[in-house]
Amino acid sequence: MSLLLHVEPHWVSPYVFAVFVTLREKALAFDSATLDYRQGETRAARYLNKTITGRVPTLIHGELGLGESTAIIEYLEEAFPDRRVLPDSAVDRARCRQLMSWLRSDETLALRAERSTHTIFYDRNTTPLTDAALASAKKLVEVAGRLIRAGQPHLFAEWSIVDSELAFALHRLTVNGDPVPSGIKQWAEAQWERPSVRAFVEIARPNLRD
Repeated sequence: MSLLLHVEPHWVSPYVFAVFVTLREKALAFDSATLDYRQGETRAARYLNKTITGRVPTLIHGELGLGESTAIIEYLEEAFPDRRVLPDSAVDRARCRQLMSWLRSDETLALRAERSTHTIFYDRNTTPLTDAALASAKKLVEVAGRLIRAGQPHLFAEWSIVDSELAFALHRLTVNGDPVPSGIKQWAEAQWERPSVRAFVEIARPNLRD
Protein backbone atom coordinates (compact mmCIF):
# COMPACT_ATOMS: atom_id res chain seq x y z
CA MET A 1 0.00 0.00 0.00
CA SER A 2 1.30 3.45 -0.90
CA LEU A 3 1.73 6.27 1.59
CA LEU A 4 0.33 9.76 1.05
CA LEU A 5 1.17 12.70 3.29
CA HIS A 6 -1.21 15.66 3.32
CA VAL A 7 0.56 18.90 4.24
CA GLU A 8 -0.15 22.62 4.48
CA PRO A 9 0.72 24.71 1.40
CA HIS A 10 3.98 26.29 2.58
CA TRP A 11 5.69 23.31 4.20
CA VAL A 12 6.50 25.20 7.41
CA SER A 13 4.57 23.18 10.00
CA PRO A 14 6.77 21.63 12.71
CA TYR A 15 4.35 18.71 12.73
CA VAL A 16 4.65 18.15 8.99
CA PHE A 17 8.41 18.41 9.53
CA ALA A 18 8.40 15.67 12.19
CA VAL A 19 6.39 13.26 10.04
CA PHE A 20 8.42 14.05 6.91
CA VAL A 21 11.71 13.39 8.74
CA THR A 22 10.29 10.15 10.14
CA LEU A 23 9.31 8.96 6.67
CA ARG A 24 12.75 9.83 5.28
CA GLU A 25 14.59 8.19 8.18
CA LYS A 26 12.60 5.03 7.63
CA ALA A 27 13.40 5.17 3.89
CA LEU A 28 9.70 4.94 3.05
CA ALA A 29 8.52 6.07 -0.36
CA PHE A 30 5.60 8.47 -0.13
CA ASP A 31 3.69 11.04 -2.12
CA SER A 32 2.57 14.39 -0.77
CA ALA A 33 -0.40 16.62 -1.44
CA THR A 34 -1.07 20.10 -0.11
CA LEU A 35 -4.37 21.11 1.45
CA ASP A 36 -5.24 24.74 2.17
CA TYR A 37 -7.48 25.24 5.19
CA ARG A 38 -8.05 28.83 4.05
CA GLN A 39 -9.91 27.45 1.04
CA GLY A 40 -11.86 24.96 3.14
CA GLU A 41 -10.02 21.98 1.68
CA THR A 42 -9.54 20.35 5.08
CA ARG A 43 -13.27 20.63 5.76
CA ALA A 44 -14.39 18.71 2.69
CA ALA A 45 -16.74 15.88 3.64
CA ARG A 46 -14.64 13.21 1.97
CA TYR A 47 -11.50 14.35 3.82
CA LEU A 48 -13.31 14.54 7.16
CA ASN A 49 -14.79 11.07 6.70
CA LYS A 50 -11.33 9.69 5.93
CA THR A 51 -9.33 11.54 8.60
CA ILE A 52 -11.92 12.10 11.37
CA THR A 53 -10.41 15.37 12.64
CA GLY A 54 -9.66 16.97 9.26
CA ARG A 55 -6.25 18.42 10.05
CA VAL A 56 -2.79 18.33 8.53
CA PRO A 57 -0.49 16.58 8.53
CA THR A 58 -2.49 13.49 7.75
CA LEU A 59 -1.05 10.18 6.61
CA ILE A 60 -3.12 8.09 4.22
CA HIS A 61 -2.16 4.42 4.22
CA GLY A 62 -4.71 2.18 2.57
CA GLU A 63 -8.03 2.73 4.31
CA LEU A 64 -6.39 4.56 7.21
CA GLY A 65 -6.46 8.34 7.33
CA LEU A 66 -4.48 9.31 10.41
CA GLY A 67 -3.94 12.82 11.76
CA GLU A 68 -1.82 14.31 14.57
CA SER A 69 1.93 14.06 14.12
CA THR A 70 2.67 12.05 17.25
CA ALA A 71 0.01 9.48 16.34
CA ILE A 72 1.43 9.24 12.82
CA ILE A 73 4.98 8.76 14.11
CA GLU A 74 3.84 6.08 16.54
CA TYR A 75 1.94 4.31 13.77
CA LEU A 76 4.91 4.38 11.41
CA GLU A 77 7.14 3.10 14.20
CA GLU A 78 4.86 0.09 14.70
CA ALA A 79 3.99 -0.54 11.05
CA PHE A 80 7.58 -0.14 9.77
CA PRO A 81 9.86 -1.12 12.67
CA ASP A 82 13.03 -1.90 10.71
CA ARG A 83 14.43 1.62 11.06
CA ARG A 84 13.55 3.16 14.40
CA VAL A 85 12.94 6.85 15.11
CA LEU A 86 12.21 6.34 18.81
CA PRO A 87 14.90 5.13 21.26
CA ASP A 88 15.32 1.41 21.90
CA SER A 89 15.39 1.80 25.67
CA ALA A 90 11.96 1.95 27.34
CA VAL A 91 13.23 4.70 29.65
CA ASP A 92 14.64 6.80 26.81
CA ARG A 93 11.54 6.15 24.72
CA ALA A 94 9.36 7.47 27.52
CA ARG A 95 11.55 10.57 27.86
CA CYS A 96 11.40 11.09 24.11
CA ARG A 97 7.60 10.98 24.19
CA GLN A 98 7.58 13.38 27.14
CA LEU A 99 9.66 15.91 25.20
CA MET A 100 7.56 15.55 22.06
CA SER A 101 4.42 16.23 24.09
CA TRP A 102 6.02 19.21 25.84
CA LEU A 103 7.15 20.81 22.57
CA ARG A 104 3.48 20.75 21.51
CA SER A 105 2.19 22.07 24.84
CA ASP A 106 0.93 25.48 25.95
CA GLU A 107 4.29 26.21 27.59
CA THR A 108 5.79 26.81 24.15
CA LEU A 109 2.71 28.55 22.72
CA ALA A 110 3.83 32.17 23.21
CA LEU A 111 7.16 31.51 21.51
CA ARG A 112 5.46 29.65 18.67
CA ALA A 113 3.16 32.63 18.15
CA GLU A 114 5.88 35.30 18.10
CA ARG A 115 8.55 33.28 16.29
CA SER A 116 6.38 31.39 13.85
CA THR A 117 7.94 28.82 11.57
CA HIS A 118 7.43 31.20 8.66
CA THR A 119 10.39 33.11 10.12
CA ILE A 120 12.60 30.07 9.62
CA PHE A 121 11.76 29.61 5.96
CA TYR A 122 10.59 33.05 4.84
CA ASP A 123 10.95 36.46 6.55
CA ARG A 124 12.85 36.86 9.80
CA ASN A 125 11.24 38.58 12.80
CA THR A 126 13.56 40.64 14.99
CA THR A 127 10.79 42.34 16.97
CA PRO A 128 11.64 41.95 20.67
CA LEU A 129 9.79 39.12 22.35
CA THR A 130 7.04 39.91 24.83
CA ASP A 131 7.42 38.85 28.44
CA ALA A 132 5.32 35.73 27.80
CA ALA A 133 7.41 34.69 24.80
CA LEU A 134 10.64 35.47 26.66
CA ALA A 135 9.53 33.15 29.45
CA SER A 136 8.68 30.49 26.86
CA ALA A 137 12.07 30.91 25.17
CA LYS A 138 13.87 30.78 28.51
CA LYS A 139 12.14 27.51 29.39
CA LEU A 140 13.00 26.03 25.98
CA VAL A 141 16.69 26.89 26.42
CA GLU A 142 16.67 25.56 29.98
CA VAL A 143 15.13 22.26 28.88
CA ALA A 144 17.64 21.98 26.04
CA GLY A 145 20.46 22.73 28.46
CA ARG A 146 19.42 19.87 30.73
CA LEU A 147 19.42 17.45 27.81
CA ILE A 148 22.32 18.43 25.58
CA ARG A 149 25.67 17.11 26.79
CA ALA A 150 28.98 18.45 25.54
CA GLY A 151 30.50 16.19 22.91
CA GLN A 152 27.32 14.12 22.54
CA PRO A 153 25.62 14.48 19.14
CA HIS A 154 22.24 13.20 20.30
CA LEU A 155 19.98 13.43 23.32
CA PHE A 156 19.97 9.66 23.76
CA ALA A 157 22.36 6.88 22.76
CA GLU A 158 21.46 7.30 19.08
CA TRP A 159 19.53 9.79 16.99
CA SER A 160 15.78 9.95 17.59
CA ILE A 161 13.03 12.11 16.15
CA VAL A 162 13.07 14.39 19.19
CA ASP A 163 16.61 15.49 18.28
CA SER A 164 15.20 16.99 15.11
CA GLU A 165 12.09 18.35 16.81
CA LEU A 166 14.09 20.12 19.53
CA ALA A 167 16.49 21.55 16.94
CA PHE A 168 13.51 22.84 14.95
CA ALA A 169 12.15 24.59 18.05
CA LEU A 170 15.54 26.14 18.81
CA HIS A 171 15.77 27.46 15.26
CA ARG A 172 12.80 29.71 16.04
CA LEU A 173 15.29 31.61 18.20
CA THR A 174 18.58 31.22 16.38
CA VAL A 175 17.44 32.34 12.93
CA ASN A 176 15.81 35.46 14.37
CA GLY A 177 18.84 36.50 16.38
CA ASP A 178 17.43 35.70 19.79
CA PRO A 179 20.08 34.71 22.35
CA VAL A 180 20.89 31.02 22.67
CA PRO A 181 23.98 29.66 24.48
CA SER A 182 26.71 28.77 22.01
CA GLY A 183 26.84 25.07 22.89
CA ILE A 184 23.08 24.66 22.41
CA LYS A 185 23.18 26.68 19.19
CA GLN A 186 26.00 24.54 17.80
CA TRP A 187 24.10 21.37 18.69
CA ALA A 188 20.95 22.63 16.92
CA GLU A 189 22.94 23.65 13.84
CA ALA A 190 24.56 20.21 13.69
CA GLN A 191 21.13 18.57 13.84
CA TRP A 192 20.03 20.85 10.99
CA GLU A 193 22.59 19.17 8.72
CA ARG A 194 21.07 15.70 8.98
CA PRO A 195 20.09 14.55 5.45
CA SER A 196 16.43 13.94 6.32
CA VAL A 197 16.22 17.41 7.86
CA ARG A 198 18.00 19.05 4.92
CA ALA A 199 15.52 17.39 2.57
CA PHE A 200 12.73 19.25 4.36
CA VAL A 201 14.58 22.54 4.70
CA GLU A 202 15.46 22.59 1.00
CA ILE A 203 11.94 21.92 -0.32
CA ALA A 204 10.99 24.46 -2.99
CA ARG A 205 8.33 26.52 -1.23
CA PRO A 206 5.76 28.76 -2.92
CA ASN A 207 5.60 32.48 -2.43
CA LEU A 208 4.33 33.25 1.06
CA ARG A 209 1.30 35.03 -0.39
CA ASP A 210 0.26 32.03 -2.50
